[in-house]
Amino acid sequence: MTDEQQAAVSSNGETEESSEASVQEISAAEPAHEREAAPTEDEKARRKAEKKAAKARERAERDAAADSHGEPADHAEGALLPPRVAVTLPSGVVLRPPQAEDRRDNGKLKTAYYEKQLALLQDELAKLQAWIVREGLKVVVIFEGRDAAGKGGVIKRISERLNPRVVRIEALGTPTEREKTQWYFQRYTAVLPGAGEMVLFDRSWYNRAGVERVMGFCSDEEYWEFLRSCPEYERMLTRSGIKVIKFWFSVSQEEQERRFQDRMRDPKKRWKLSDMDLQSRMMWEEYSKAKDEMFRYTDIKQSPWFVVPADDKKAARLNCITHLLMQIPYRDVTRPQIELPPRSDLQSTYVRPPITDQTFVTHVF
Repeated sequence: MTDEQQAAVSSNGETEESSEASVQEISAAEPAHEREAAPTEDEKARRKAEKKAAKARERAERDAAADSHGEPADHAEGALLPPRVAVTLPSGVVLRPPQAEDRRDNGKLKTAYYEKQLALLQDELAKLQAWIVREGLKVVVIFEGRDAAGKGGVIKRISERLNPRVVRIEALGTPTEREKTQWYFQRYTAVLPGAGEMVLFDRSWYNRAGVERVMGFCSDEEYWEFLRSCPEYERMLTRSGIKVIKFWFSVSQEEQERRFQDRMRDPKKRWKLSDMDLQSRMMWEEYSKAKDEMFRYTDIKQSPWFVVPADDKKAARLNCITHLLMQIPYRDVTRPQIELPPRSDLQSTYVRPPITDQTFVTHVF
């Protein structure tokens, strides 16, 4: 290094040091009232609104990149989905779309709004149940979709306030060796509803068009025979008086991954993460192809597929239950309020044995 370069470096170093010192001196000498003031409430609100608008723009951009098969890259509410509309249920109850204040910054429904709407819809499900019993209806509701799409969650919300003898859940496991030798639809036919019943299928005969096809659990011949037979099977059910309603829960790859990670972290949810889920995680495109082919053959007039965008679990549950209620023209035939008669044992002379003769549960709480 030449003498001139060393001098320049020395000079630059002194200039930088003196500049830093000057900044420190100015900062120390600056009056408190001239320093930057804390943001006002209006300023905080403006910044929050800008942040919310930016997120909305991001969601719109992701929606614009969605494909045309109903399986967008990110299933946030977007242009591919139908607009939100107010609906009138068969019982006369009117449901209206949520307002801006009913949503969080990420666009998903707030819990308080969701719980209020869910309670209203569960009241309507009780009316539907009473109508099914009175009219002797036979209803099959099929829930299919991606792993971790929320099928089990909506089934739970539908059934938790209803009579399990009327509304029954069927989640058939792996077929036994004997069942594998039967007609494919035979074990599902055995659990179809009788008069005055509704059966909720958590997965169904569509396993053959989905997981069995993708994972190689059935032959090509068995697969194509299913696609030929399934529409006729469902038409036969319809002709016999069974109402068949089919829901497909659609979730984005990013949201599915987030839910898988949540299940891995939470011991209470870890049981939901099966070995098959882990394998399907690596075969997203194969499942997409299988779903598209399944829709091509089985989306028929007598039993069409209804797609439920499920990235927002709460909205998916409300939309699915609402659509289910709209498929059956029910009326409110629930029992009127009951007046309890006076108790007849108030003057009884019966003497009960000592309470100490009984064995109680462990008293912890």
